[in-house]
Amino acid sequence: MYHVVTGAAGFIGANLVKGLNQRGITDIIAVDDLTHGDKFVNLADCDIADYLDRESFLRALEDGTFSSSIEAVVHQGACSDTTETDGRYMMQNNYRYSRALLDYCTEEQIPFIYASSAAVYGASATFREARECEGPLNIYGYSKFLFDQYVRRNWADLTAQVVGLRYFNVYGEREQHKGRMASVAFHFFNQYRAAGSVKLFEGSGGYANGEQRRDFVSIEDIVKINLFFLDNPGKSGIFNAGTGAAQSFNDVAVASINACRKAQHLPALVLAEMQHQGVIQYIPFPPDLRGKYQSFTQADMSALREAGYAEPLLTVEQGVARYCDKLLQRAAR
Repeated sequence: MYHVVTGAAGFIGANLVKGLNQRGITDIIAVDDLTHGDKFVNLADCDIADYLDRESFLRALEDGTFSSSIEAVVHQGACSDTTETDGRYMMQNNYRYSRALLDYCTEEQIPFIYASSAAVYGASATFREARECEGPLNIYGYSKFLFDQYVRRNWADLTAQVVGLRYFNVYGEREQHKGRMASVAFHFFNQYRAAGSVKLFEGSGGYANGEQRRDFVSIEDIVKINLFFLDNPGKSGIFNAGTGAAQSFNDVAVASINACRKAQHLPALVLAEMQHQGVIQYIPFPPDLRGKYQSFTQADMSALREAGYAEPLLTVEQGVARYCDKLLQRAAR
C-alpha cells in the first residue's frame, strides 16, 4: 500500500516524505511538477517508490493503476505564491486539482489530508475555523478558501478521513527553491551572512517598524501535526496549524541574527542594539502589497487541541535558532 504525497518535491511535501521515511515508510508515490528541476534536491536524501508528474498521476487514477493500493493521500501540491495574479492558473492548480483528488479519495474510501492556508482569513482579527472569520485578500487565499467550502458542503458524503490544515507562516529546511516566497527566517539568515545586516518592512497596519506580527510555525511542528492525523484516521475536520502565539518580524530577525552570531562566537544582541548598530534596517512598505497584506495572524489552536494533538509547539526563539543551526551546518558542507 502506498502513501501518496503531492507537492512532494516542495517545501512541506519533501519534509513530509522525510518524516514518513523516518518511520520506515518508503512505499511513497511522490507527485510534483519538476518543470523547475532544482527542487529535486529536496528529495535527494529521501526514499520513494516512484515519482509521477501531476498530470500523469491524475491519468493513473482515472485508468485504475492504483486501485486498492493507496493507504492515504497527503495533498500539498499547489501554487503557493501569494502575489500570483493569474486567477485561472491559480484556480486550476489549487482548487480543481484538489477537487479531483478529494472526489477520487471519497469514491475509493481513502484518507485525504490536504494543505489549506491561513490566507483564507485575510484581514480578520479572529483566526478561528469558522465561516464568519474568513475573507481572503488575494486569489491564492480565495483558491484555498473555495476548496475548504467544497469540503464543508460535501461533508455528509465523505467516506473516509478528510483533514484540512490551515498553515500559518511556516519556516524550515527544504525551502531554498522558493525564492522570494521563502520564509523571512531564510531571507534574514542569508542577508545577515552576506551583508551583516537584515532588512524589514517599515510599519504598516498600525504597527511600528518590523512589529507586524504573524504566527510563525516550524516545519518540524507541521510534519508532526500531519503525522498525528495519519495515526488517527478517525479524526476529520479543518484545523489551524500554527503555534497560537503571534510574534513580530523583529523577533524573527533577532533570532536569526543571534543564531549566526553564536556560530561566530559573538555575543547575542537585543533588538535595540541591533537597530542602533544598523544590523536591523527598515525599508519602505511595498505599495503593491497595500490592502493585500496580513499585518497580524494568530491561530486559534482550540480545535486542534480538542482533536487530541498535545505536543508542545516551538517558539520563534527555539525554532528559528534550530533552523539557522541546520542552515549553517549545510553551508559548512
